[in-house]
Amino acid sequence: MTGESSSIDSTRPTIARVYDYLLGGKDNYAADREIGDVFKRDLPGSVAIAFANRAALTRAVGEIVTRTGVRQFIDLGSGLPTADNVHQVAQRRAPETRVVYVDTDPQVLVHGRALLEENDRTRFVPVDVRDPEGIRSHPDTRQLIDFDRPVAVMFSAILHHVNDDEDPAAIVRYWRGQVSSGSLFFVSHFRSGNNPETVEAEKVLQETFGRGRWRTDAEIEALLDGLEILEPGIVPASLWRPGTTAGTYDDGGERELTVWERLIAAGMARKP
Repeated sequence: MTGESSSIDSTRPTIARVYDYLLGGKDNYAADREIGDVFKRDLPGSVAIAFANRAALTRAVGEIVTRTGVRQFIDLGSGLPTADNVHQVAQRRAPETRVVYVDTDPQVLVHGRALLEENDRTRFVPVDVRDPEGIRSHPDTRQLIDFDRPVAVMFSAILHHVNDDEDPAAIVRYWRGQVSSGSLFFVSHFRSGNNPETVEAEKVLQETFGRGRWRTDAEIEALLDGLEILEPGIVPASLWRPGTTAGTYDDGGERELTVWERLIAAGMARKP
C-alpha cells in the first residue's frame, strides 16, 4: 500500500517511513523526515497517535495468543519493524505462531527478506492491500496459512489509507469470506474528531500521499459489518483494553485523553 516500485527512492516520502520516523526509528530519509517534521512542528501532539496505535496493536496480539487458540496472523500494511513486531509478541507466548506480513514499501521489503532468514514461521508478501485476492493466492500465504483454521487478520493503521472510492469495506468483506469461524479482525483507524487537528492532519496526508481518511466511529464500525465486535467496541486506541497483560484484563477505569490520543481508534471483531 505504501509504495509501488521495487526499488527504494529516497527522494520521495512513503507512509511507512514517515511512520517509522514518528516512532523514533532509523529506516527513513530526509524526505520522510521533512513530512514527519510537519506533524511534529505544526501538529505537535500527532506523534502520540503513532505510539497509541502501536501499543494497541501489541496488546491485541498478546490478547489473541493468550486468550484464544488462534495461532495464525496476516498483518496487512505491516510497515517497518519496531521493537515489538507481531511475530515477536506472538511467538514469545506461543512459539508455533505463524505470521504473514504484507506491505509494498521497498524499504519494508528489504526487512522482510531479512526476516525470512531468521524465522521460518514468518513470510513477507509484497502485494498491495487493495489486492486481497493477490495476497490470498500468493504462494507464501498459501504455504504458511491454513484457512481451514481461524486466522487473525490485522488491519493496523492501514484502512485509513484506503480512500472511499477504493472501497475499504470490500477489503474487509473479502477477508471475512476467506477465513473460518472464530477468526479475529483487529482494526486501528484514524478517528474523526471534527476539530482543527483532524482537518489539518488529513490535509497534510492527502497533499503528500493522495490518501488518508479520518472516519467516525460509526464509519469504522461499518467496515466490520457481518462480524461480532468485541468489548469494549470501537474506542480510542489508548482505551482499547489498556490493562491487557499476559492474558489478564483490567480496564482500570477511563483516564482523560489528549485530543491527539482521541484521533486513533481501535477495535476487535470475531467471525461467528
